[in-house]
Amino acid sequence: MDTFFLSHGSPTLSIDESLPARWFLKSWRSKVFQAVPTAILIISGHWETDSPTVNVINGHNDTIYDFYGFPKPMYKLKYPAPGAPNLAKRVRELLQNAGFGQVKEDRTRGLDHGAWVPLMLMYPEADIPVCQLSVQTNKDATYHYNMGKALAPLRDEGVLIIGSGSATHNLRILNRESQNVEKWALDFDTWLTESLINGRHDDVNNYEEKAPNARKAHPWPDHFYPLHVALGAAGEQAKAELIHSSWSYGALSYSSYRFTTA
Repeated sequence: MDTFFLSHGSPTLSIDESLPARWFLKSWRSKVFQAVPTAILIISGHWETDSPTVNVINGHNDTIYDFYGFPKPMYKLKYPAPGAPNLAKRVRELLQNAGFGQVKEDRTRGLDHGAWVPLMLMYPEADIPVCQLSVQTNKDATYHYNMGKALAPLRDEGVLIIGSGSATHNLRILNRESQNVEKWALDFDTWLTESLINGRHDDVNNYEEKAPNARKAHPWPDHFYPLHVALGAAGEQAKAELIHSSWSYGALSYSSYRFTTA
């Protein structure tokens, strides 16, 4: 199994037919990834905890509406994918064996919109078991890269590992009327793509020092760390491919990547 990082952008991705990223995700099985995973492990920027935590769900995942003030139809959408308790147990085992300490279990939490919105478009039947893993914003990018390395064996077990965040994520300075991409955002996005394609994993792990406008692109690292997990899970020799690029609001990048083990 290859691993992926998907920029999920705005929650309106769930209903807005004008967003190119929506059509990219809807074409997932026909144009991007034909293999059928046994289960999906998704790392979303919308679940932050002090220590690694997996959701352990017997039955179907609840749909979490962790957004406010959006059109009412969005709050009626459901994505009742089965939970993946066996995968959650395996994730816990792998991380603890790799020295990540106690991995907690959450037996009530469903899927936040960083998970269910893209998956609803990619796998609309909601018939593939899904487990979600949290990020730790009290840690750094290398920690999350190493987390991905610990999870790499899952790829040989038919598990699809997806990091879901945003290539750029500064919601405070988005311009909803803008038709042009801000230079600072484009510079960061270009640096990220070039760094990934050229295998500069250390630079990506040290993006705060290496990348242009890093703090402006990611004032908080929650939506960037899922990329490091997906990248680490593909291995040090992974080949990166930009599989989608589009923009919203002048500075919100939907750049998404596929990582293939060399």
